[in-house]
Order: sequence, then C-alpha cells, then structure tokens
Amino acid sequence: MKSRMLSAFVLILFLAAIVVFDKTFPLALVIAVAVISVLSVYEIIHALGLSQKLVYLIPSLLLAAVFPFFPCGTFQQIAYYVYTVLIFLSLIFYSNTVTFREAGVVYSMALMIPTALTTLVQVRGQGGDFGMFYVIIAICSAWAADVGAFAAGSLFGKHKLCPHISPKKTIEGLIGGFVLDTAVMLLFGWVFALSHGYTVFVNYGALAVIGFVGAGLSVLGDLSFSLIKRSCHIKDFSELIPGHGGILDRFDSVIFVAPFVAFLTSFWSLVL
Repeated sequence: MKSRMLSAFVLILFLAAIVVFDKTFPLALVIAVAVISVLSVYEIIHALGLSQKLVYLIPSLLLAAVFPFFPCGTFQQIAYYVYTVLIFLSLIFYSNTVTFREAGVVYSMALMIPTALTTLVQVRGQGGDFGMFYVIIAICSAWAADVGAFAAGSLFGKHKLCPHISPKKTIEGLIGGFVLDTAVMLLFGWVFALSHGYTVFVNYGALAVIGFVGAGLSVLGDLSFSLIKRSCHIKDFSELIPGHGGILDRFDSVIFVAPFVAFLTSFWSLVL
C-alpha cells in the first residue's frame, strides 16, 4: 500500500508539473502523451508475446511516438495510412512467421491507444485559456472512479461484478466509483471557480455528466484490459509503476474516458 500511495503521489506531481509549465512549455503535454503512448503500446505488444517481432514493434512504437505531435486531420490520416501499409507489408513478406490474427490485434491496439490518449491534447485546445483544467478533468475522472471503486470495494464489497474477468471488482465498488467520481468532478469545478474568485462560470451540469459517465467508461476500460491480461496469463502489464503495475494498468481507464470528454466538450463547455 505504501508503494502504491508513493507512486500515486509521483504521478500527481508529474501531472501538476505539466499544468504549471503549460504556458511556458506547451509541448510538455504532447511529449508526455507520446511517452505514455509508446510505453503503453510496448506493454501490450510484450504482453501478447510479440515484442521480438520487429515488423510489429518498430512501426507500432513509431506511430505511438509521432501521432500526438500531429494536428487533427490530414497528418493523422497519413500516419494511419503509412502504418496500415507497413503492417500489411509485414503480412506479405513475413507470412511464414506473422499471422493475420497477431497483426490484427497489434494493429487495433497500436491505433486505439495513441489515438485515444492524443485526445488529451485535443481537450486542451477545446478549453482555450482553461485548457489544462479540461485535461485535469479528463484524467482525474478516470482515476477518481478507480479510487472510489477500490475504497468502496475494500470496505463494503460483497457482490462480485465480473469474477471471470476481474475477481476483486464488486458491485459495491462500482457504486462507490460512480459516487466519488461525480463528487470529485463537482468539487474540482468549485475549487476552480474559487481559485478564479468566482469570475468564471463553471458548468456543473457538464462536470456531473463527465463524473457519472466517466465512472462507467473507467470500469469498461479497466475490465477490457483486464480481459487482455487474463488471456495473456499476466497480472500486470509491467512493473514500471510500483504498486500499480505498468503504464497501461494506470491509463487503461483514461483511454476510454478522455475521448468521451473530448466529444462532450466539443459542444458543451466546462467553463464559460
């Protein structure tokens, strides 16, 4: 538990540093997303036992590294296209050692992970002068649901949620995730308004929606990647973050929540 708390504190400090230096070094967020994407894609390929097949590994890591730096639109489409061509070339030229099933799994994961995480950069752009508040909401909505589920499940958990996928998850934990996530989003909104002397209007309705829907998506992301871990017969994707596992073990829920926040805030502002 001590290592888990220490790792969580370091992650929060890392996020705080990106927020503090956003105005002077806006590339910090993009670089962070790129690094997290690369590590996440590597973890999933390694979990699948395919890290030795460089025809998968190198193009996938390159896509994850460069994708966050491309603006939405043409450049991202080019990146998709080039990566698709490389993967299918590997199927043709290495057909004796590369299977379509392997290529399909790697291809889908290598596209999904950086695409989903890059929406954090999109969210910042949609927030304008308050962009980093939007980013904090997108990340913390995923993490608050995890904390709420862990706490409520540990204290009150009796009824299993999906024992065949994640034996420790409970219905009580799920409810705790919904409650804490919604409460934290509203609290963040109040603190943000307070820090600006109530000169800004905070959209508490949108924050409540993000808290409630985000909690559900957080569980979906967690269970989805837990299913992958069970199929690969591993407990964690890596041991990079003591007490938490790998990057994917911490950002699996963000992969599902961040795109939703990007979609919602494209037409419903959090701050007016």
